[in-house]
Amino acid sequence: MATNIDFKNLWKQQTSEKPSIEELLGKLKKFKNENIRKLAVTNILLIVTSIGIGLIWYHYQPQLITTKIGILLTLLAMVIFLFAYNQLFMNFYKLDNTQTNTEYLNSLYSLKSKQKFIQTTMMNIYFIMLFLGICLYMYEYTSRMTVFYGTIAYAVTFLWIAFNWFYLRPRTIKKQQAKLNGLIDKFEDLTNQLKE
Repeated sequence: MATNIDFKNLWKQQTSEKPSIEELLGKLKKFKNENIRKLAVTNILLIVTSIGIGLIWYHYQPQLITTKIGILLTLLAMVIFLFAYNQLFMNFYKLDNTQTNTEYLNSLYSLKSKQKFIQTTMMNIYFIMLFLGICLYMYEYTSRMTVFYGTIAYAVTFLWIAFNWFYLRPRTIKKQQAKLNGLIDKFEDLTNQLKE
């Protein structure tokens, strides 16, 4: 039983009509490019946001230690998330058209495992640290407001984070998993056809 089959050569030998291997490799390339682009955009946005937070700290010179801890927690959350998220780059970079089906599947399985770790563990850490950091940061400024406006400021912040956590995050995860699972299923089907 061969487990290291070369897609392109065997596919050319097939006589029955099957989806084009070039089409499947094209989808894989599109998936790779989309994810590398998302990785770059996420890096840029979080780095710019971190610089903005640093400038706010420098310009407004917060007085309370809670504000400084809040800023540090927020920055640390972004750095930790970026460090973990950038680990995916090598997985995307390794996907190229010179691999065999076993290498493609192993790369996709590895990517799926890392993606799940980021979508669960790292996102949980990120959101908890970000939420705590923002709450601590806001304390100095909301303590100068009336109770009514301070409560509104915290409520709006909490609602925004809850919207991201309960609505946007699950939708994003579902889309990412569907795309990756679709590719894995197609490569598994192809592998099974070639083994028959």
